[in-house]
Parts: sequence; C-alpha cells; structure tokens
Amino acid sequence: MTDTNLAVGDHRGLLDIIDRLRSQGVSHYVDLPEIIVCGDQSVGKSSVLEAISRMPFPTKDGLCTRFATELVLRRSSEVTTKVSIIPGESRFGEHKECLESWQPKASIDADGLDAVTEEAKLAMADAAGASAGSPGGDFFDDILRIERTGPEQPHLTIVDLPGLFRTGDKDQSNADVDTVRGMVERYMARPRSIILTVVSAEYPYVLQVVTLMAKHVDPEGLRTMGLITKPDRPGVGSPSEGYFVRLAQNIQEELRLGWHVLKNRAFEERHVSSAERDAIESDFLSKGAWATIDPSHCGVAALKKRLSAVLRDQILAQLPSLVQDVDDYIRDCDTRLKRLGPVRQTPQQQLNYLLSIGEDFTSLATQAVEGTYTSHRFFGYPKEIDKFHRRLRAVVQSRLSEFDKEMRLSGQSQYIVDSESEDAENRKLRDSPRISRSDFVDDVASRLKFSKGRELPGLFNPLIVTDLFVEQCEPWERITRRLVEGMLDDTHQATEAIVKHITASDVAGRVLEIVREGIDGLKADLDAQVDELLESAMQHAITYNSQLTDNVQRIQQERHKRGIRKLIHKAFPITFEDPSRKISVNPIELLDLVGEGFEPDMERFGSALAVDYMEAYYEVALSRFIDDMSVLAFENRLISKLPTLLRSSNFPEMGDEAALHELAGETDESSLERRRLEEKRGTLKKGLQDLKSLQKRKNLVKRPKQEQGPQEESERMSAMSATTPSVFESIDDR
Repeated sequence: MTDTNLAVGDHRGLLDIIDRLRSQGVSHYVDLPEIIVCGDQSVGKSSVLEAISRMPFPTKDGLCTRFATELVLRRSSEVTTKVSIIPGESRFGEHKECLESWQPKASIDADGLDAVTEEAKLAMADAAGASAGSPGGDFFDDILRIERTGPEQPHLTIVDLPGLFRTGDKDQSNADVDTVRGMVERYMARPRSIILTVVSAEYPYVLQVVTLMAKHVDPEGLRTMGLITKPDRPGVGSPSEGYFVRLAQNIQEELRLGWHVLKNRAFEERHVSSAERDAIESDFLSKGAWATIDPSHCGVAALKKRLSAVLRDQILAQLPSLVQDVDDYIRDCDTRLKRLGPVRQTPQQQLNYLLSIGEDFTSLATQAVEGTYTSHRFFGYPKEIDKFHRRLRAVVQSRLSEFDKEMRLSGQSQYIVDSESEDAENRKLRDSPRISRSDFVDDVASRLKFSKGRELPGLFNPLIVTDLFVEQCEPWERITRRLVEGMLDDTHQATEAIVKHITASDVAGRVLEIVREGIDGLKADLDAQVDELLESAMQHAITYNSQLTDNVQRIQQERHKRGIRKLIHKAFPITFEDPSRKISVNPIELLDLVGEGFEPDMERFGSALAVDYMEAYYEVALSRFIDDMSVLAFENRLISKLPTLLRSSNFPEMGDEAALHELAGETDESSLERRRLEEKRGTLKKGLQDLKSLQKRKNLVKRPKQEQGPQEESERMSAMSATTPSVFESIDDR
C-alpha cells in the first residue's frame, strides 16, 4: 500500500495559502478552516502534539500556556523550526509591530518549548502593558506560531488551545476557569473549525468539560472528531475500557468524523525515541479489546493521515463561502472608510471635504424632495420600512393626505346634521360635536335679531355668514399647528439621515448643527406663512369661485328632496326601494303636500339661507386652505428649500483655519479608525487574491467522494500524485 503521507503533498500549496492568510491576520476578521485541539488539563493533549510533530511539548500538570499555539507542519528534506507571534485583533501600531518582529532567544531544540513559550508570554504581556504573572489577566488573543519542517512531517496545521479546568489553584485562579472556557468556546463556535476533542480514558467521559462544550456548539457532531488518549489506564476487561472501546467504534457517541485512539507515553517511557514510542503504541493497540478498532482509527501514523484529509476537505468545502465572506468584509471596510471621509489634516483638505459633503447633501436632499429615489444604498427599497423616513416626498404626501382627511372630518367646531340617517352614517367618522340643522337654524335666528340691518324680511345680514364661518373654523389652528410639528419632525429625520450617511461620525454632529440652524430659519418663515394663512382664512368671507352658488343650490336641493321624500312617505304607505311600483295620486293633494315643505316663517327662512351659504362657503374655503397650506406654506417655505441648507456659504472660508478644524478636523479616534480599516482592507485584499487563485485551481483537485473515507481518498490521491505533478507547486512548493 502506498504511504498516504505522500498523498497530502498534493495539497501543501492549499494549506500554505490558508496559513498565509492566518499569518497575515485574516483570521481576525473571517473564520478560516482549521483544526483546533481542545481538551481538559491532564488528558494528554501535549503528548498528542508531540507524537504528531516529533517535537517535545511541555507535559507538566497545570496550565502551560495563556494563548493559542498554532503548529504548522510541512514535509521537507530540510529540518527547520521557525517561531513567531501573530498579533491578536486588539493589537495595533507599535504593539503590533513589536510582536510581529519578535524572535525568541531560546531554541525549541536546545532549550525546549517551555522556554520559548515563556518568552512569548512575556512579550505578549509587555505589549499589553500587563504583568505576565497577574492571575486572571494574562490570557491573550495573540497566537504563538511554530513552523516545523522535516522529512517525517505531515502537511498539517493545527491550533492547540489552553487546557480546560474546573477550579483554580496557586498557579491558576478561579477567574482563569472562565477565561480559558471563553477562549475555547470562541474557537469552537467558529463554523469552519474542525474540533479535535481530546478525552482521556483515565477519567469518566461525561465528567470531562470539553465533551459538553463540543456538544453545545456542534450538537449533531458534524465537525467534531474525537481522540481518546491513555487507553492503557482502564483495567483490562473493565466496564470503563469497554465504554471507551465502544466510543472509539463510534457507537457510544456518534460523530461524523469518527473517533481515534492514541496511546500516550508512560512516565517510564519518557526518554524513548519517537520510533520506539510508535512501536509501543502499535503493540498495545493490536491486543485485547483495542484490537477490535479499525486500524485506520488507531495510532499516530493513521491520525496524521486522517487529520490531513479532514483539513483538506474542510478547506475545499468552505472555499466558496470563505471567498464570499472576505469579499463582504472588504465592502464593509470600503463603506466605513467612505463614511470616515478622506484624510483631513490641512485646512484645504478640510474645506474640500466640507464642499463634497455639501454636494452630496444637495444631491440626496433633492432626490428626497422630488421623490426620485435613485440611490438605493440610502433610500433603500419600497418595502424597507426602517428607511421610509428617508423618502421625504412620500412622507410629506402621506402627512398632507392625513391633514386633508382630518380637516374634513374634524375641522368643524360643530357638525350640522340634517337628518337622523345622515347622523348615523357619519357618527363613526367625525369627531366634531353634532347639532341638528333645526337647532342650529334656531340659534342663527336668535343672532340675526341682534344683527339686523336694512335687509328686507326673509333676507339676512351678510356679516352673519363670516361670524358663523369663523366659529366653525375654530379647530383649524390646532390641527394645523400639529401638522407643522409633524412636518418639522419629518424634515429633521430625513436631513439627519442624509448627514449621517454622507459624513464621518465625528463630523456629523457639527454638520447637523448647521442643518438644524437652517431648518430653524425655515421654521420661522413657515410659522409666519401659517399665521398669515390662518388669519386670512378667518377674515371676511371672500370668494369668486362659482362653486359657492353651486354648493348652495346642491345643499338646498338635497334638503328639499329629503323633505319631500319624508312628506310623501308620510302621506302614502310606500317605500322608494322599488322604482317599478305605481300609485294613484290626487294632483290637488300632491300640490298641498309639496307646499307643506316650504318654510312659512320669513325670519327662519332667512336664517336657514344664511346657514346654507355658510356651509357652502366652508367647503370652498376649506379646500382653498388645505391647498394653500400644502403649497404656499410647506412646499414653498420648507420642503423646496431643504437642498439649499448646505451650500459653500454655510462653511467657513479658507482663511479661518480654526473654524475649519473645529467643523471638519479629524479626531485622533477617527484617524486611528481609518488606519485600522485601511490595514484590515489591505489584509483582506491580499487574502482575497490568494483565495481566488486557489478557487481557480480547485477544479484541478478532485473532491473525495462521500462514500470514501479519508484513508481511501488519501490512497487515491497518492496514486494520482505519482503520475501528476502537484497542481499547487506553482503556488508555493517549498
């Protein structure tokens, strides 16, 4: 059988690209496919890493590291070791540069990993301005990166996390318990991470913290692989041994990636060579109950193959979504950088920025006012309710339509009802107090006695129409003032959204002050116009609209029709629902009947006529007032002026450097944020280039069939590599 370790050489370039992304810091922003090694303290995690890498790891009890350790293994004819620190996302500026340039004085081969780890810990603490020995405060999001090459190394990258524990002691505080758990949970929660859960056969499975944590983030076991250590600790034939054997067979706890068994070095075996260690392991796993386990799921050699295949498959499976995520983050950086605006250190830069803000404001405000919502990034789409307030024309139209409706339903101080049926029909719609027409006419008749002029009997003093109209219009001012408040609120919301969309957060507040001052000036003009229209509406009734007489005739005709209908219904037992029904009528009786419908009292007749004219004029004046408020007040005095609020005349002149800096100068926080975003975008763009290059070559690497296990696929890849040059050699064949 071909050594499947050779097969993974075909995807060395693939792993190198992902590792390069991680070393560049892309993993701070986008989850990268990786294998994370998790387990409780003292389960033999260090022995596992030592067996895989052939490099001595610290095996003392207690917490060894305060940070994640990335182990990058690559096959090469030359044995090399390189140690570095990948600064965490919280690092920036000098601290980041310090960690990036860090090199350990100690050597892993000469001084051991313990010495290098301690140096790294001190460097991280120094960069954070913390004490390396402070309990609960010395965990870091930096990553210690160890790159190891050699002829026996697999092509594999794994991330080792600090061991979990339940309670503190003199070396690790109770606060450390939650800190370590939180760090491990964050790594586990990354959806592209493969979780290598290390459990010891020495302790009950259900009592090991890592098992519960893995189930919590991956309840279906889709991206978890189990690794059983210390299989020699349970008694031979004991229930505990049987439990872990069933676990290894994927029976007791089923995982999609299955389980693996690895025998740790015993204390007395600590000085034996790696080859001797492998032989001891192979001998043990070939006997007793452990001999029933699939050989491809036992021992360090098989583990390397499985992990290499699993990582390769995960990278290829996640590649499309990974490219999309990186692209999305780049666009997010671009958006946020645009919000920050250009660098604004000099007065000229500050003035240019303000002028560009003015142009952008005018453009968006014009679109908002005219109802041409072409900028979907700002206005959104029609169904985006949370952005509706930005579509100012639509908001204004809705507001004025509601104003028209309220004025017609509630604009009268008294709603005059001519019949019970009419009252019932409008009772649910109108809020105004109701009064019957008969009572209202009686009230007008009593007023006319004190307003008589030289008019003949049956006529009325024209001034009474104005008096009645003004009384009826009493609610207009209240409704109109409420409309003004609402319209100003709408204006503030729309303009504030525009300013926040086009300016940096540290400039938006100061620019908004200019806009608000401008709106306050428009409000003064608007209030003056509203006062003028209200005063004009309440003065002497004047109109040359022919609709006035039409309204009078219509009102009288409708009332006479209702009166005659009532008299006919009273005289004849008929209904008007059946137009085909015929009755015999005495013409004389019909004439007398119709005559009963006319008002014999001349004074009351004049009062009724005055009411008719008041109602007719009210309809004409109401429509005119609503239109005047819409056009002369809101449109001319407020809405149409909004695009002019941020012109060059609103900004300081070039010579006024202090005012320019106060308005558009860049804060230290803004400058720092820009540097962070530019660095992040640069990192992501480099990563995107590598990913797209990898994606183009993806079709050359055949994905393993679902029915094939990792070992069978590795063998197939090995055979293919024997005749086909590595497709990734052109990427990075080291």
